[in-house]
Amino acid sequence: MASLSGKIGFALQAVAAHSQGDRGAAIIRAGELAERHGYDAFLLGDHPAWAPECWLHLAVIAAKTERIHLGQLVAAEPYRTPLLTARLQSDLDRISHGRSILGLGIGWNAADYGLGENEFSRMGLPFPPVRERQAALEEAITIIRGVWGDESFTFSGQFRSASDALVDPPIQSGGVPLVIAGAGKRTLGQLARLGEICNFGAGPAGNVATPADAQVRLDILKAECAVMGRSYGDILRSHFTHWAIVAADERAVAEKVNRYFPEGLDDFWGQYLVAGTPDAVAEHYQGFVDAGITFFVIQTLDPDDEESIAAIMHAVAPRLRPVART
Repeated sequence: MASLSGKIGFALQAVAAHSQGDRGAAIIRAGELAERHGYDAFLLGDHPAWAPECWLHLAVIAAKTERIHLGQLVAAEPYRTPLLTARLQSDLDRISHGRSILGLGIGWNAADYGLGENEFSRMGLPFPPVRERQAALEEAITIIRGVWGDESFTFSGQFRSASDALVDPPIQSGGVPLVIAGAGKRTLGQLARLGEICNFGAGPAGNVATPADAQVRLDILKAECAVMGRSYGDILRSHFTHWAIVAADERAVAEKVNRYFPEGLDDFWGQYLVAGTPDAVAEHYQGFVDAGITFFVIQTLDPDDEESIAAIMHAVAPRLRPVART
């Protein structure tokens, strides 16, 4: 992702909640649209209990595209053993000829936000406390990078282990960029030590809803980087939007929103939907740029809404004024 240095980057993330026909096919179409309209990356969430499997569909998109980076935002570490994650990611990197991004997080409880049942319960998995999941994530990263080495790797941690393991490594020069998602102090400390890309957003994505919220988290990240002796400017600082809807004028915006929410916005989308004209949406994102964000992950819940997908890159992005990275 070094090619993003000095510019504001954009990724598209797609959920096929309002798509036409097969959901997997809609996600693949969205990946192709992301490349066509100039996004830097295309990402998928990791919700196998209710959505198409992310690595499988990213591999298909890799075969249909040539330029765009591909990854997860983010894969839930507890859903797979570290060796399996290492294998899946290495395979994706090879299939995409070195265009993969690995996104990892500790998982979360959708029921806390009124979005349905706890996905861990649906999958028959335990849901350990946050600190345990954070520690397991760090052990998993150690194993993933270890099994990508030149010799068989053995690791026995408190929560994760591997024995005499070796996986064909990714081919990407400099290694696969690692996203560690979350906005807590401990997570940002892990990122400063282990990752290349931070990501947080409103509500369940980290409770970072405003530029002021982002500035607080980025100040913590800067301090954690200083402790580690690492350059803060080396971290790609990204912000997540749960759903962005763009249309040419306010009337068209209202018509779109009403089509998706005929009974009005519920509590969740009333807080977290970003909907507006290109000028209004650009103003929204400029505040985050001014706070220090350098990359935006824009999610759509309708992969067939090409108007919004295209407008982000062709009408919103050109209106943003970059701030020099420090």
